[in-house]
Amino acid sequence: MAQSRSEVLFAALRLVAPGTPLREGIDRILQAKMGALIVVGDGPDVLNICSGGFLLDAEFTPQRLSELAKMDGAIILALDGSRVARANVHLVPDPDIPTTETGTRHRTAERVARQIDVPVITVSEEMGVVSIHHRGHKKTLEPIPRVLARADQALQILGRYKARLDGVSGALSALEVEDLVTVRDVATVLQRAEMVRRIAGEIEEYVIELGTDGRLVELQLEELTGGVEEDRRLVCKDYFVESSEWALGQMTTKLAHLSDEELLDLREVASLLHLPSDMDLDSSLQPHGYRLLSKIPRLSETIAEKVVDRFGHLPKIMRASITDLVEVPGVGEARARAIKDGLSRVAESSILDRYA
Repeated sequence: MAQSRSEVLFAALRLVAPGTPLREGIDRILQAKMGALIVVGDGPDVLNICSGGFLLDAEFTPQRLSELAKMDGAIILALDGSRVARANVHLVPDPDIPTTETGTRHRTAERVARQIDVPVITVSEEMGVVSIHHRGHKKTLEPIPRVLARADQALQILGRYKARLDGVSGALSALEVEDLVTVRDVATVLQRAEMVRRIAGEIEEYVIELGTDGRLVELQLEELTGGVEEDRRLVCKDYFVESSEWALGQMTTKLAHLSDEELLDLREVASLLHLPSDMDLDSSLQPHGYRLLSKIPRLSETIAEKVVDRFGHLPKIMRASITDLVEVPGVGEARARAIKDGLSRVAESSILDRYA
């Protein structure tokens, strides 16, 4: 499967994150007010477009990188960045590859990154700007204080969206207990969960770009998003209509690839459930019960699936007696009581939260 733009940029950003030897070397180049063209990868495809220069094959150090940058040619590093393969190299990529850059160094970098699957880093001598080119994507590194400020702002936005998600998710739980769920309620939760996931993805890029300076941001991100992905998956599992052409993994993938405009349309989100064509946003739905069963301590998803297979939907599970639950394979009397008591507690807390 082809990597998304975010995955490509994440991989490239990790190479130059603060705290890495490569970033230290780049910072030395910036401090010396020099420029550089650095290719991270020394495979045959890279060597085929190299002309001149000299073979070095020496251990990478930040000091060595900054010294080699004094020469005009490109620096070729091993794929893991551990060694300097060549220096003062003239790169000759395909001149027919389109480029939007203007300077010679940057035009070369974009063409190499489009022609070969390697990250190419440019350090602008005049502007003091560091850019990464990889697979047709470009990322310009910003000063750490500016990235931290953006990350903090994004965390505040994420906190507000997470609070709204908690609200609609709690309301859905109460509606499930009361058997009053509509398509609109489910689509709203999926919409909010996907919004939270996308904002979290943007913050993850900041975390990677910050490197060792992003630990606090990462901790806050984990605290805000803990359980969101799993809850989103279980909501999908509770309501989507499975078929030979439509599986759970396909639904979650399609949800993640909706455009921002499509995500704002509840009908578009609801369509991913593959419900009967005569159902609209105000039609009633019944959950299978996976999500509420997941809230019962020490109840595995395997047992939850067996319970759902036996009863079909949450209302029937909640009406089931201890004797009925014991008949489910793998559910003994102790576990049956735990399910019965657990669902009662979940129901009570959900309704109290909704009407408090």
